Amino acid sequence: MTQITVSYESGEKAAYPSGVRVLDVLTKTGCLEQPLVAALVDNEIKGLDTQLVSDCRVAPVLSNSAPGALVYRRSLCFLLAIASRQLFPQRRLIAGMAIGAGFYHYYADEQPLSEEEVSVLSQRMRMLTEDNIPIQLEKWPWAFACGYFKKNEQLDTLALVENLNDPQIALNECAGFRDLYIYPLVSSTGVLSIWELIPYHGGMLLRYPHKDSPQRLDPFEDVPILYQISEEYKERGRILGIGSVGRLNQLYATGGIKDYIMVAEALQNKKIAAMAEAVAKNSERRKVVLIAGPSSSGKTTSSKKLAIQLKVLGLEPIPVELDNFFIDREKTPLDEEGRPDFESLQALDVAYLNELLLRLFDGQEVEMPIYDFKAGSRRSSGKRLRLSGHEVLILEGIHGLNDELTPRIPQENKFKIYVSALTQLNLDDHNRVSTTDYRLLRRMVRDYYFRGHSALATLSMWSSVQRGERRYIFPFQNSADEAFNSALDYELGVLKVFADPLLDTIKPTMPEYAEARRIEAFLNNFAPIPAQYVPRDSILREFIGDSDFSY
Repeated sequence: MTQITVSYESGEKAAYPSGVRVLDVLTKTGCLEQPLVAALVDNEIKGLDTQLVSDCRVAPVLSNSAPGALVYRRSLCFLLAIASRQLFPQRRLIAGMAIGAGFYHYYADEQPLSEEEVSVLSQRMRMLTEDNIPIQLEKWPWAFACGYFKKNEQLDTLALVENLNDPQIALNECAGFRDLYIYPLVSSTGVLSIWELIPYHGGMLLRYPHKDSPQRLDPFEDVPILYQISEEYKERGRILGIGSVGRLNQLYATGGIKDYIMVAEALQNKKIAAMAEAVAKNSERRKVVLIAGPSSSGKTTSSKKLAIQLKVLGLEPIPVELDNFFIDREKTPLDEEGRPDFESLQALDVAYLNELLLRLFDGQEVEMPIYDFKAGSRRSSGKRLRLSGHEVLILEGIHGLNDELTPRIPQENKFKIYVSALTQLNLDDHNRVSTTDYRLLRRMVRDYYFRGHSALATLSMWSSVQRGERRYIFPFQNSADEAFNSALDYELGVLKVFADPLLDTIKPTMPEYAEARRIEAFLNNFAPIPAQYVPRDSILREFIGDSDFSY
């Protein structure tokens, strides 16, 4: 029998027969602190039932890691899909966006779920976990997979598979239910012990543990503004008629993508116009518009397009760059690792900013500062400003929703806008397109083509970016007066063209390889859309270039 050599993180090596399961070779790692949910095989995420047929490096993936948390959450969604198919076989379950450490689910018929129905689904899920049923990876011929999803009326999944040209299609199977393989799942339902299913706005919220505390659920904290975005987006989806990647691919194949893009852009511009009208409605009081959102959410273009709509309404928008209010560099606070924390609110001269704003609102003329990043200090700009009555100041920055940025400015003088890319597009009914992936791809493309950063650099710093968002942006989402969703459902087909060659530069020896491979596999589901179809005033142009706006 052919032998293979498995190398471990400790440096130890061991010989096994070819075809051994990953789970069996990980028994040598000993007692683990957290549940084992998957494995890294040569830096690629694999399920525990994967067979090893050549020499390789293997490391455990635990539930308290970022990839482990993703495995756990996707497995929970699969578990709910099984329970739903068993109890309500005639209803289409749709996985929605993440809200407060949970995935919002609803039925396509939009008939509200009763508390009793949610309870019954929860009980069936518990029964499935108690039975500890194996979750198995199957490979089916392409035609057989298409036939299966057509017969079972999983039509969005069918549309997705029809865009693929692999001879063998990977499926997940458990308790007689099959779904398309998108990412590894846990090895059996018994692993999924920590979760909660609760009624939520006529649907239900499938709550999962945070990766930093995988053995317990944190108290539920609602994020109403995200649900508001979800409802607005569902309405937009009805108008556009596209809710899944498979349907989008079909539209591209039949030549309808150009019209779709124009309607999608028009709907987004309509929302920006509505926000401008909300500002103008009380322009005698609302003197400053504060715009905040996570990385690559499209804040800059959103603020520029908002400024145009404000001009249409007779107002004069004046941008105020918060970067010009940094304190001297040697006074910048340090983070936990002793490095300058430029994202901290304390890195800004908040007192000086508020003093200038109050003087402006009082009708005084002020000189606006400029920050010399080379010298690391603020200096005189020579630019003087006075408000005459029709002006609206626009401040864009990560702290815009935090009232500690403008503590001396009365609430009635402020209008706060939260910007993020929160797509409602699904791969299929049960598999969400991650909003984080949306922003990561935007940033990766922009940073490479316009800031000289490699895809490897973007991936390696992404976890740090997310930590900053969780600390400085997300806690203040609900304080916004308006939420703007910058996601354009067609854009991942465009970003695919730019991102695929960048991801190919990340090699198997690099720690970021697993994430690069996951994103590549995700993008494989999209038909490429030419960038020439994207309007020059689109928010997407902020990331791919050739915009009518200057940055």
